[in-house]
Amino acid sequence: MNEEPQKIVVILAPKSVGLAIILTFLLGPLGMLYATILGGVVMFFANLLIGIPTLGFGLIFTWPIGIIWAALAADSHNKKLLGKSLG
Repeated sequence: MNEEPQKIVVILAPKSVGLAIILTFLLGPLGMLYATILGGVVMFFANLLIGIPTLGFGLIFTWPIGIIWAALAADSHNKKLLGKSLG
């Protein structure tokens, strides 16, 4: 009864940085949910807190921040996957 330990393989798909950018550009914080759930929730409330008092003009600053955040989050996700597959 020489049993070898069972190997478990977890496969995660990489996230497209381009898709993260497009979704966030078109949908804002809702599109960010593709790349980062926490980021999407944070930017949703940030957009509310900044957008309402400025009658939407504050979104000129918060929307690009969300796009950059989503791109960095998708890239970070992919780097973590690559690092785990090599180790």
